Amino acid sequence: MKTILRTFLATVLGLATTITRADESSTNTLTRVGQEAPAFECTTLDGAKISLTDLRGKVVVVNFFATWCGPCVAEMPHLEKKVWQKFRGEKFAMVALGREHENKDLIEFQKKHRLTFPLAGDPGRKIYSRYATQTIPRSYVIGADGRIAFQSIGYEEEEFSKMIKVIERELAKVK
Repeated sequence: MKTILRTFLATVLGLATTITRADESSTNTLTRVGQEAPAFECTTLDGAKISLTDLRGKVVVVNFFATWCGPCVAEMPHLEKKVWQKFRGEKFAMVALGREHENKDLIEFQKKHRLTFPLAGDPGRKIYSRYATQTIPRSYVIGADGRIAFQSIGYEEEEFSKMIKVIERELAKVK
């Protein structure tokens, strides 16, 4: 009887967590797969200007993070090795945007974590507020057509693997 009760409680709690995540993502997320990605411009730590509009024709990964966010920090080495190092090139671009950070706040973070992909601050959440209202990390794959092909909240290995497959699929479409 105890085993049945434990199984039942675990199922109910799991379902409640799933429902909460679905509700949270629907109310906190302002974008959806298939829609045109909200345009933005930023200046990276090395002074390069990035405009999402100018990147049309490339597959783009946009990541929102914060230096104090544990899951964000855990995701960074994976973004470096499994995404940036693997896909960077003429058909691919990437930028990680530090939510509520100035560029000067991100320099030490970039060095400490040995990140070579472009980082930029989003101090007033001007860019972030076009995509969501809360919860990080968030990752987006934007196809060469400028439409969102994938979006995720948080960092989980399974979801990260799905993102990589979407990047591969979107890159295969680029001529």
